[in-house]
Amino acid sequence: MKRSKEEIAQSLHGNWRQEYLFELKANLNFYRHYQQALLDCDQVIEQALRRSIPADLILQSPPKTPETVKKKSSKNAPSFAISGLAYHYFKTDLFAISGVSHSTVLCLLTTLGKDIHKFGSAKSFASWLRLVPNNKISGGRIISHRTPTGKSSIAIALRQAANSIGNQVNHELSPFFKRIAYKKGRVAAITATARKLAMIIWHMLTKEEPYKKAQVKATVQKTREAGLRQVQRRLVALDLSQDELMRLFAKTSLSVG
Repeated sequence: MKRSKEEIAQSLHGNWRQEYLFELKANLNFYRHYQQALLDCDQVIEQALRRSIPADLILQSPPKTPETVKKKSSKNAPSFAISGLAYHYFKTDLFAISGVSHSTVLCLLTTLGKDIHKFGSAKSFASWLRLVPNNKISGGRIISHRTPTGKSSIAIALRQAANSIGNQVNHELSPFFKRIAYKKGRVAAITATARKLAMIIWHMLTKEEPYKKAQVKATVQKTREAGLRQVQRRLVALDLSQDELMRLFAKTSLSVG
């Protein structure tokens, strides 16, 4: 709502038909009923999570990072403090990853739990989530690399986080997202970024290590530099003149603009 409460209250004054007022009152009662049902559900989830974590650990506060300090709870976030529960259950802070919301962490807590240790590698975990291309080879040639279809609440949550990363400007994974989106479109970029998030989360949970933001930035920068070297080699192989290079750069800038 962009208007203030006073302006909204003033706009409600008028001649109203009784059937409309009855319908409005019924809708308000339904809304309050569903909100209370959500709170009851959150209480049950919180109690179930607390039974799996020692009480003395829950009382300890997780370390705060710049990402967790500025992370705000969305309107769909659970009503209880999930950051401390998740930290002491996973032994690492998943909220340090910008773009990972409270709903994403809650999905990992309630759906995955400790089962992530059953996966021998990050690639096998991403493959189980159906975020890895399924290469179909015939006669030595790849005829299809479409990602397998399937419903997984964790994969859906990671795709939502990847979509949020794609909307951010200064995220460490934004260059990776934009590079895939430029080549194959936004849908493919969301899946690829969700796969990268799955691999990052696997390393954090299995090794109980913090989020290595600098390492992620370095990996993205290394990939970018490798791409630049490849472009330089192709330009050298083409043996273009100075005028041809200028025309090429001008055409590229026009297409980007």
